[in-house]
Amino acid sequence: MKNVLSLAGSDPSGGAGIQADLKTFAARGTYGMAALTALTAQNTQGVSGVFAVPADFVAQQLIMIFSDVRVDAVKIGMIVNAQISDRVAQILQEQLIKQPDLQIVLDPVMIAKGGAALLDPLAVESLTQKLLPLATLLTPNLPEAAAILGMPVAENREDMERQGQALLAKGCKAVLMKGGHMAGEQCPDLLLSAEYNLWFEAPRVETPDTHGTGCTLSSALAAELAKGNALPDAVREAKAYLLRAISAAHRLEVGMKDESGRSLGHGPVFHAIDQTIAP
Repeated sequence: MKNVLSLAGSDPSGGAGIQADLKTFAARGTYGMAALTALTAQNTQGVSGVFAVPADFVAQQLIMIFSDVRVDAVKIGMIVNAQISDRVAQILQEQLIKQPDLQIVLDPVMIAKGGAALLDPLAVESLTQKLLPLATLLTPNLPEAAAILGMPVAENREDMERQGQALLAKGCKAVLMKGGHMAGEQCPDLLLSAEYNLWFEAPRVETPDTHGTGCTLSSALAAELAKGNALPDAVREAKAYLLRAISAAHRLEVGMKDESGRSLGHGPVFHAIDQTIAP
């Protein structure tokens, strides 16, 4: 069994962050580990507080894991600030010298589903200059890609391709531009690398229960890459799993609902869809 490490924040409501990552790793048949970068106070309706773990303690967690456990892939989510980004980049750079085949999926988490900022603006430069060049795969949504590049949010497929190529030029091996923010019945994603220029389509599921979708997709990608899947196959498997999890989100009862039964916030996806037999 492959070992996959999440480096991310904690979501006490269980829909995003390391909780979503660990559920996803297990669902995709891998052994999950987690090094925390932050504690958050949040639920399905929003984030009320963020407590950053000191950068040196984040580094200590990574050192302890790498010194004892074979890590086949790392998923990087909420980084919080430049200090954590700098220390993580330093340790991963050292690990890549020992382990060049280490798969690193970087999900540049910047804003929570409810709109709360999850990344210090000063950390964007560190993430771009130090972490991004280490990534096997970068997985930005359209607002995140625009923020990294200092450009307007992509409005069409041509914009997505242009911005994806600009991100590739910053040093990562591949980019998955997630097009879920575009209007339309389809959610188009674009995989770009020196080898690939591939579009992946998925039908849009009309549901408010999309909390943690970015965390879930990037974790599924890390798990599939850890298992040795080629990038296009990893994307297909991860997107198909996420679609199943979103489509079954209505089976859960997590978060307050209004009188009509509609979620007041953004409920989580059903991570255990492939393991659970429900009526």
